[in-house]
Amino acid sequence: AEYMGDVTALRYISKDEFRVLTGVEQGMKNHEYVPTELIGSISGLKHGGIKRMLGTLHKFKLIHHESRNYDGYKLTSLGYDFLAMRALVAQGAVTAVGNKIGVGKESDIYLVTDDEGRNLVLKLHRLGRVSFRNVKTHRDYHGHRKNASWLYLGRLAALKEFTYMKVRLSKK
Repeated sequence: AEYMGDVTALRYISKDEFRVLTGVEQGMKNHEYVPTELIGSISGLKHGGIKRMLGTLHKFKLIHHESRNYDGYKLTSLGYDFLAMRALVAQGAVTAVGNKIGVGKESDIYLVTDDEGRNLVLKLHRLGRVSFRNVKTHRDYHGHRKNASWLYLGRLAALKEFTYMKVRLSKK
């Protein structure tokens, strides 16, 4: 079994760096690579500090930098995982991440613990893997959008599955 990337980096990412990471995520709704100025505007932080924070996030492999056509950033799968983990930790839904217990064509599955010490399972969607490239034509996750990133489609897929599982659980 393997661990989920370097989750210890979660401890070292500042509140403002998470704001920048969230800014990249929000900007990706309309951009493949989000311009630095837009990240600053979305996160509400000063430009000089943004560059330094983007450097830190890049060092931890949470974002990818593109500078060939223009200066922009996009989330990596690990960056998206960090945003999800931070949200789950803030809710008390996850306090510890254990071993990876499964890998599928659509997801990675980990053992986690909640704030009451219960062992749970965390499923991180991985749409866009080589074996699953036709998702955009066979699934309705992205509705009216012509273009959507794999990370965003994964989020929609997870939300749809969570809603389904909630309904199933309530019927028991």
